[in-house]
Amino acid sequence: MNSKENRISEKEFSVQMKEKVSTIEQILVSYLPEQTGYQKIIMDAMEYSLMAGGKRLRPMLMMETYRLFADVKGIGKEDTSKVLHPFMAALEMIHTYSLVHDDLPAMDNDEYRRGRKTTHIVYGEDMGILAGDALLNYAFETAFRAFEKSPEDSLKIGRALAILGRKAGIYGMIGGQVIDVKETGHAISKDVLDTIYELKTGALIECAMMIGAVLGGAEDAEVQKVEKIAHYVGVAFQVQDDILDVTSTEEVLGKPIHSDEKNEKTTYVTLMGIEKAGEVVADLSGQAIELLHELPGENKFLEQLLVQLIHRDR
Repeated sequence: MNSKENRISEKEFSVQMKEKVSTIEQILVSYLPEQTGYQKIIMDAMEYSLMAGGKRLRPMLMMETYRLFADVKGIGKEDTSKVLHPFMAALEMIHTYSLVHDDLPAMDNDEYRRGRKTTHIVYGEDMGILAGDALLNYAFETAFRAFEKSPEDSLKIGRALAILGRKAGIYGMIGGQVIDVKETGHAISKDVLDTIYELKTGALIECAMMIGAVLGGAEDAEVQKVEKIAHYVGVAFQVQDDILDVTSTEEVLGKPIHSDEKNEKTTYVTLMGIEKAGEVVADLSGQAIELLHELPGENKFLEQLLVQLIHRDR
């Protein structure tokens, strides 16, 4: 497969991206709980947090990986909404809860995210903690709804739930956050840094693409290949983040720059310099796309999404 032939024009890619983000946000709204009862403040805080904007990359990666396999397997759109949408919403809830907790005073103590006040600033620290807890628990309530919507897919749904639980937990995202918090302010080795990147950033990207593959009918060997692709993408994404923290501007990036240096954090840039870090990004990107071409089917948007995700400038 020629990578140039497989490209969509930048304009068309941008149009499709906006359409897909809009579709994902409609799905998220449809799975939010109704704001009723004496505890309705927490439902309001959940919606405020979940609908704060963003690129919706994780549910998008899940959806596009699903389509890569579902198109080959002949799975229709009606089946997609029944089995896939609950997991798309659940994963974005998990990602959002992690951001809500990251912003808390005990963690990063951030007052703004994506241009508006963070959850704990609006609702108080106590409700910020509970909003994160609620999103995490409600994420699994939401994912379990796939059993009701598509009981005939119970085996695939069970496998997807196992992936969701592990990749979001102590062997995935939470584990990476633990190491990151524990080691902040200390010089760390490349092995420890790689582990943080693989778990804190890479695990939910792996989760998204693996669940998409499983629900789309992929074979075990194909799911393992998808996990490897997502691993490369996740690490490259974080290394690119290290580079942008040094080379970009606050206006372009939308957040303060040189924060890694101020927080005395070890990064790929501090370990090997900008040029070598850039070579790592290029190498991991190449390996990811090469593996993607070995999978059955074709999804031009997915390939371009992975490339732009890795080589982004913000």
